[in-house]
Amino acid sequence: MSVRGRLTGLGVAATAVAAIVAGGTTAATAATGAAASAAKPGTTSTKALAEAPAWAAPKQTIREGDTGSAVVALQKRLNSLRYYPGPDNGKFENDTIEAVWAFQEVQGLSVDGVVGPKTWAALEHPKSPTPHNPKVATRVEVNLKMRVLVLYHNHSIELISHVSSGGGYYFCDPGGGCGYAVTPTGTYHTTDYMAGWVTVPLGEMYNPVFFIGREYAIHGDTDVPENPVSHGCIRVPMDVANFFHNLIKTPGTEVIVYRSEERRVGKECRSR
Repeated sequence: MSVRGRLTGLGVAATAVAAIVAGGTTAATAATGAAASAAKPGTTSTKALAEAPAWAAPKQTIREGDTGSAVVALQKRLNSLRYYPGPDNGKFENDTIEAVWAFQEVQGLSVDGVVGPKTWAALEHPKSPTPHNPKVATRVEVNLKMRVLVLYHNHSIELISHVSSGGGYYFCDPGGGCGYAVTPTGTYHTTDYMAGWVTVPLGEMYNPVFFIGREYAIHGDTDVPENPVSHGCIRVPMDVANFFHNLIKTPGTEVIVYRSEERRVGKECRSR
C-alpha cells in the first residue's frame, strides 16, 4: 500500500491516548482530521520505564515483510516505550521499520531495521534517550547525530521518532540560489503549522510544523531513509506527521536542534 493510502487506513494503537494535549494544537483541516485523531503515543518517564513489569521478548529474528505474533509483540512493546510503529497489526512495514530504526539509534545498536537477539535484549531492558535540556518541561529535542526526535510533555517522553535531516550536499534551487543542505542547530520555537500537503518551489511536504519562520520545518515525507538526505528540514515518517502537530503548541513549543560537531549553516530547506 502507498504511503498516502496508509494515511487513510491508519488503525488505533494499543497505547493511543484519549485526548490531545491540553492547549497544544492548531486545528487540523477536515481532510486530515480523521488521520490526526488516530493512534497517538502517551507519555512515559525514565522512572516509569525502570518500574515497568518485566517483559519477555520473542526469540525469532524478524525483519521487513514478516508478519505474525512476534511482530505484534514488537509493535506493542515499541508503542509502550513511545516509539510509534503504527497499529498493532502484525505487519512489519514502513512504520515499524522506522520505529525500529529510532529504537536502535537510541540504544546504540547497529541501525539495520532487523530485530534479532541484540535488539530483543535491548527491548527487554531499554535505555531512555539522554535529555539535552531537561529544565524545559515541554519541548522537542532533535539529535542530528543520532537521527532521533524526542518530544517531552511535562518532563515525560511522549514520542520518540526517527528523522532524516540535512544531507550536507551542495545544491542549487530552481531560482538560482545555491548552498549546502544543512539543518541549523540552536534553540527555536514553533512558529506555524500548515495542514496537508504544502507545495513550495522545491517540492512538497506534509503537515509541516515550522520552527524558523516558514523556512525550516518538521514535516512528513514519503522518503525518510535511515541516513540524512533532506535539504535542511527535519523529515519524520508520514504516520508520525499525521498526529505530531496535535501534540505540541503552535506557536510556542521549544525546539532544540543539536549535534556534537557544528557545521556551517547552508540554505534554508524550503520544502525538504
